[in-house]
Amino acid sequence: MARTFYRSLKAARRRKDLLALTTVHVRREQGRVREAATDPLAAPLGRGSLADIPFDNARQMPRHVALRRRTAQGWVPVTAAEFAKQVAETAKGLIQAGLQPGGRVALMSRTRYEWAVLDFAIWAAGGQTVPVYPTSSAVQLEWILEDSGAQLAVAEDAANADVIKQATMVLDRELPVWVLEEDGLARLAELSLGVPDEVLAERRARLTPETIATLVYTSGTTGRPKGCVITHGALHAEAANLVALLVPAFQAASRQDPSTLMFLPLAHVLGRVLEIACLQGRMTIGLWPSIKPDEVRPELEAFKPTFLCAVPYFFERIHDIARATAEKIGRASSFDRADRIAVRYGDAQMDALLGRGKGPGFGLRFAHGLYDLLVYRRVRAAMGGNVRYVISGSSRLDARLASFFFGCGVLVYEGYGLTETSAAATVNPPLEPRAGTVGVPIPGGGVRIEEDGEILLRGPILFSGYWLNDAATAAAMHGEWFATGDLGDLDEDGYLTITGRKKDILITSGGKNVSPSLLEDRLRSRPPVGQCMVVGDGRHYVVALVTLELEEMEHWLSVRKRPLDTPFADLARDPELLRQVQAAVDYANEAVSRAESIRAFTVVEGEFTEENGLLTPSLKVKRHAVADAYAQEIEDLYAH
Repeated sequence: MARTFYRSLKAARRRKDLLALTTVHVRREQGRVREAATDPLAAPLGRGSLADIPFDNARQMPRHVALRRRTAQGWVPVTAAEFAKQVAETAKGLIQAGLQPGGRVALMSRTRYEWAVLDFAIWAAGGQTVPVYPTSSAVQLEWILEDSGAQLAVAEDAANADVIKQATMVLDRELPVWVLEEDGLARLAELSLGVPDEVLAERRARLTPETIATLVYTSGTTGRPKGCVITHGALHAEAANLVALLVPAFQAASRQDPSTLMFLPLAHVLGRVLEIACLQGRMTIGLWPSIKPDEVRPELEAFKPTFLCAVPYFFERIHDIARATAEKIGRASSFDRADRIAVRYGDAQMDALLGRGKGPGFGLRFAHGLYDLLVYRRVRAAMGGNVRYVISGSSRLDARLASFFFGCGVLVYEGYGLTETSAAATVNPPLEPRAGTVGVPIPGGGVRIEEDGEILLRGPILFSGYWLNDAATAAAMHGEWFATGDLGDLDEDGYLTITGRKKDILITSGGKNVSPSLLEDRLRSRPPVGQCMVVGDGRHYVVALVTLELEEMEHWLSVRKRPLDTPFADLARDPELLRQVQAAVDYANEAVSRAESIRAFTVVEGEFTEENGLLTPSLKVKRHAVADAYAQEIEDLYAH
C-alpha cells in the first residue's frame, strides 16, 4: 500500500501542470536570499463574501455531501442543500434575535457541526464571528466581550453559558445566550419564522470582500489578547489559494475525492480556514470536538478521511502509541527496527521524488515490505486507513518523525502562519516538499528576512489590523509587510526554515544566543517526555524542565508490572526512566552546538496544561508562567 502511494506520487510529479502550480521568485541582497514570493493561483474575491458559499453550493450541487455530522447512528451525510437551509434558518433567527449588520456574536464552543452552521449564519445575517476557546476563564472572556462589543453569544453547554454569565455580570450588561446542547439551533430556527427570505438576501447583498468577517483574539502569551480584524477577502484568499494548490495534487496522487475529519479547534484560525476551504472546494468535512489521539482514533476509523490537518503532538502520540503497543506484546525491539527502516525508506523516497537519488534499494524495499505488514499498516489504520497526506502546523515537527510517517505511506506537509495571516503564510508545495522547512509562500504571498533574522510577511491574506489598537497595528506593520516576531532563513529556492522567536531567544552569560524551540521540539518528540521548557537566559548554561506524558507512564509502569499509583518521587529518581529522558535530551542536543546544548534536566511533577495556565489554547508554552511555577526547580538545577 505504501509503495503504491509512492508510485502514484511519482507519477503525479511527472505531470508538468502540477509542478508548475508553484513558481517561486527570489530576491538576493548582498549574496543572500532575502525575499521570496509566489504568483497567485486563485482570483481575488471580486464581490460578495464567504456567506455566499453554502448558497452557491446548494444551487450548483444540491446533492453533494458537504459535511458529515456525528450522531448516535454514526457519521450521517449532510447535503449542500440541507446545510444551506440550516444556515438560512439560523441566520434569520439571529436577525430576529437582534443581530444588526456589522454586529458581533461570541461563539464559545468546541469543534462541532453546529459551529460551521453558526459561522456561515452569522455572516449571512451580516454579522461578525468572535470565536472564543471553550476553556476560557470568565476573566479572559470578560475582556473579549468588552473589547469586541459582542451583541449576542452562543455557548456549547451549560458550563460555557455559566462562564459567559459570570463575565457579563462583571460588565454589568446582559447578553442573550443560546446553548447548543439545549437545542440552541432549534430555538433560533423557531425565531426565523418571523423573518422573510428577502431580509436575509438583503443582508447578504450588503457584504463585500472588504467587510469584516471575524475578530480572532490571539492566545495572549504576554498581556491581554489582541483582536485580529480579518475580512472576507483575506479568508477567501487563504482558502481559495490553498484549494487551488493542494487539491489537484492530492487527487492525482491518491485518485480519491479529498475528505477530512477536522478536530483542531475552530476557535483557532487554522482549523477555521480549513473548514472554509473544504466547503469552498467541495471537499467533504466532518467536525469532531477532541484533539486527544485516543479519542480521535475511533472516529478516524469510522470516518476514513483521505487527509488530515493536525499539530505535531498528534503525530508524536500516534508514533508513541504504536511503540507502546509493540512493547506491550514484547516486540519493542522489533518496532525500533521498523522505525529505523521507515525513516531510511522515507528519506530514500524523498530523495528520489526530488531527483536527488535512485530511491530505496532492494534490501531496503524487502525490509520495508515486511514491516509494512507488521507495523506500518497499523500506523495508517490509526489515522483511518485512507490518509495519505497530513498537514502539520502550530509548531515545528521533528524531521525524523516526518520521515517515519512518509516511510509508512503518509506524507507530511509542514506550513507556517499566524492569526494575523489568516492561518498559513507558507506551505510545502505538494509535489516538492522539503523536510525541516515550512515551505514557500502560499500563492500570492511573500516572505522577507530582515537583517536581524526576523520574518516579515505580505499578501492578500494579511489581517486589517488589531481591533481598536492603532498603536499595536502600527508597531506590527512595516509598510505592506507584517513583522511576525519569528526568526528564520530562506534557502536558494525560497523555502523558509523557522529558527526561533525573537522574544524567546535565550542569551547565556557567555553571550551565546540559544533558540529554545528547536531543542524543545526534538525533546518533546521522544517518549516519555510530555511537555518541556528550556531555560538559560543570563545563565552559564542551558537546562530543561521535563514533564512526563501520563498515558506513556501508565504504559511504562504496566509493562514493568509496577503499580500505576507509584509515587512521582519514586519515578523522578528511577534510573531506567531517567536514562530514557536522558536519551531524549541527547537526541535534542544532536541538533545544536555544545554551547547551546542542554547540560542538565529535571523531571517536574504535574503537567503543562491550558487548565493550569501553563499552555495557551493553541498548546504553546507560557514561558513566564512555567518559570514562575517551577522557580525552585530551576534554581536547584543551577545550584550544583
